[in-house]
Amino acid sequence: MAALNRDDVIAMLGPVDDFVIAEIIGMGATASELAEARAWTANDEPLMNSGKPLAGGRIVRLIELIRDLEKDEETLATQNP
Repeated sequence: MAALNRDDVIAMLGPVDDFVIAEIIGMGATASELAEARAWTANDEPLMNSGKPLAGGRIVRLIELIRDLEKDEETLATQNP
């Protein structure tokens, strides 16, 4: 599967910082890896209950990036009510 491009990342994550986009593209992530990382961050219970093995490799790094983005959004929301 082909690596992601800028438009792919924005389509999956919404408007994000160019640094984040560059980091995701630079790690060679695929659309399926980013989609899996989004699924893990959205709700990991269904994935675990279905017997899906825990995430590893690039997916773990993508999960970390997505969670950091979510924390940043929460921080901005509380600072600018």
